[in-house]
Amino acid sequence: MKRHIVITILLIIIPVLAFSQNPVIRNQYSADPTARVFNGKVYLFPSHDILTPQGKGLRPDWFCMADYHVFSSDNLTDWTDHGVIVSQEKVKWVDSTSYSMWAPDCVERNGKYYFYFPANTNLVGANGRKGFGIGVAIAEKPEGPYLPQDEPIKGVPGIDPNVFIDKDGQAYLIWAMGKISIAKLKENMLELASEPQEIKDLPTKGLKEGPFMFERNGIYYMTYPHVENTIERLEYATADNPMGPFKFAGVIMDESPTNCWTNHQSIVNFKDQWYLFYHQNDWSPKFDKNRSVRIDSLNFNADGTIRKVKPTLRGVGLTKASDEIQLDRYNLISDKGASIAYNDTLDYFKGWKTVLTAKDAWIQYNSVAFDKESYKWLDIKYISPKGGVLTICQDSKKAGMVSTIKVPASAEWKTMRVKISGMKKGIHSLILSNAGNNPVEIDWIKF
Repeated sequence: MKRHIVITILLIIIPVLAFSQNPVIRNQYSADPTARVFNGKVYLFPSHDILTPQGKGLRPDWFCMADYHVFSSDNLTDWTDHGVIVSQEKVKWVDSTSYSMWAPDCVERNGKYYFYFPANTNLVGANGRKGFGIGVAIAEKPEGPYLPQDEPIKGVPGIDPNVFIDKDGQAYLIWAMGKISIAKLKENMLELASEPQEIKDLPTKGLKEGPFMFERNGIYYMTYPHVENTIERLEYATADNPMGPFKFAGVIMDESPTNCWTNHQSIVNFKDQWYLFYHQNDWSPKFDKNRSVRIDSLNFNADGTIRKVKPTLRGVGLTKASDEIQLDRYNLISDKGASIAYNDTLDYFKGWKTVLTAKDAWIQYNSVAFDKESYKWLDIKYISPKGGVLTICQDSKKAGMVSTIKVPASAEWKTMRVKISGMKKGIHSLILSNAGNNPVEIDWIKF
């Protein structure tokens, strides 16, 4: 997989594309994703993890964030990076040495976009210490430019802001700091209209943070990460109004299989399908403070409860047959002789590879869009020191024609073009199998 780099010319950000499959942002670390639908597109507002500069940040080997990017997509497959929208260096009230620009949110109100973000303040409180505040930056367009306000919101010492606008137009600010609190916002979206109150009846054991509220069919869902055991899982509670009382309703996603200590979520409806945005540490398996945004579909039961989401590598959206198809982001894989591995353990952003070591080992990748009949050629990037034989087909070997791919011996990555047949127009799954006795590693294929 290629690493995508932000190019700047005369300080103008050139949009950079990131692609579907999990993780979805591939040119940087990203975490704490808030997704919003504006003007028919999904806009993604994550925090931006970086490695802690020497002597900087709140403490060594900890969460370290200096700015925010915004991304957009009209299909959940192709993501455009619009560049930095807020930086700790350009907000008057932020302690620019703290690198603590944590989970944000953004909402639209009266044609303007309000971006809410936490950070350590450079203001000393009544207790003689600096603390967290939540600020607002305002823009005319969701991709910015954003103008930060000179002061944080008064009376809100906390992190992980979430703004919920109810059907009657009332806006609420929700945040975390040892507990989850909620207050009404004034029409200007910059001041509290009520005294903060704690959202009670949530689990009392273990850390709770990262609130995100949404409404569906008259049910108000309060979602949040919670450390029930040793690392965070995603849970939710429900109520019949935004202020509660809420009742614990279940787990949305279990603890990370990669042992990422945090998770953080948003849930959005886009084109009549609900999606869960969350994060894991895909690009940083040895350091879980550098995380990456993922997306998976989310569904409800008839009674309004949320079906538990199992994290996937494939993610959501369609992959064009003419794009580089990363088979390692698979849907299904054979029990024996097939695995995935990092291409380069010194640079995880180079992605993964599929490794087929035994005859009949296979991997399946779903939702590939063939926009024309009769694709005749396949490009494949592979390694096979002794040479190998692969087969590829749509949907299943029984359902259609199987093409055989003979790859010459190569101990280094090699890209070759081979002739194929039988690929049909439409949306299909792909199954790639090892038909020989020699191992073959595959970085990507495309038609």
